[in-house]
Amino acid sequence: MEIRRVQFTGGSSYVVTLPKAWIDAQKIKKNDPLGIEIEPDGTLLVTTAITQESVQRIKEFDLAGISEPTYLFRLLIGAYITGFTTIVIRSKERFPPFVRTVVREFTQMTIGQEVIEENDMMITIKDLLNPAEMPFENTIKRMFVIVKAMHEDAVAVVKNLNPKLREDIAARDNDVDRLHWLIARQTNMILTNVTLSKKMAISPGRAVHYYVISRIIERIGDHAERISDTAQALFDKEVNPTILIRIAKASEISMGIFNQSIVSFFNNDMKKSHQNIESLRVLETLCEEISNLVLQQETSDAIALGHITESVRRAGEYSADISENVINYLVEEEQFQKRGKPAR
Repeated sequence: MEIRRVQFTGGSSYVVTLPKAWIDAQKIKKNDPLGIEIEPDGTLLVTTAITQESVQRIKEFDLAGISEPTYLFRLLIGAYITGFTTIVIRSKERFPPFVRTVVREFTQMTIGQEVIEENDMMITIKDLLNPAEMPFENTIKRMFVIVKAMHEDAVAVVKNLNPKLREDIAARDNDVDRLHWLIARQTNMILTNVTLSKKMAISPGRAVHYYVISRIIERIGDHAERISDTAQALFDKEVNPTILIRIAKASEISMGIFNQSIVSFFNNDMKKSHQNIESLRVLETLCEEISNLVLQQETSDAIALGHITESVRRAGEYSADISENVINYLVEEEQFQKRGKPAR
């Protein structure tokens, strides 16, 4: 760290010189304008990015050495989440068939990604979505609505031993993944672009908070899909009705914690968050009772019912994690306010 002393000039101005190495690296000349942002922790950010134009970042992938479709897909998702606005795939030879299949799957699984140029040896994918048009709050609310319905339908599959909802639940899980990836992308872009942070009126710290919540909701969605998938092992089986009724009750409690955790999240309610965490004990007790009943079933049925019960319990625990994160964030926010600084 370089230490520079503040100078007082002109009777009202304070001056600090800038490092020559930084000036040269940024190619700044005399009279060039610089932007100065006051950060929540009191530091100053000096930047050459003073326009409202979005930052364009290009990522290129050479197909040489990429022979697995899943590897290419993960590279594309990584570039998307990292915040690249243009992705280019190149090859010295004609693309093998799997490349276009993967690109098609990628554009369908992400929001705002479209192929704008394509030939036998090059594909260009561009982000057509303005990140500021998708507020974090709206995305979180949409994820919550989808996942809650997924979980309720998954338990309905178990309770009624009805396989019709399974495919629809899996499709909705893909929708949740798309929304979570969008929040991850926006968070990374905000962390590297102060202009976008100001445009979306959200601090980097708050954006990370939203990302953590979206990750938890995505995991609850995964357990909903796991419940519906596991339930197929019980079709045409004789299952103790008492077990199914108690699983439905446990699910109701689990989703109650989920619902209240989201409410306390949007209301910034620390006390309610604490109550949500405490209510987890009722769910855990009921799940233990179900586990004891499950042991009376045939081995294969017991295993399936045990996995379902565990997923219901995990959904409730993840929901309580949302409330824990709310408390952690609000405690830190209060500390910033006591110091007379704006919350991050």
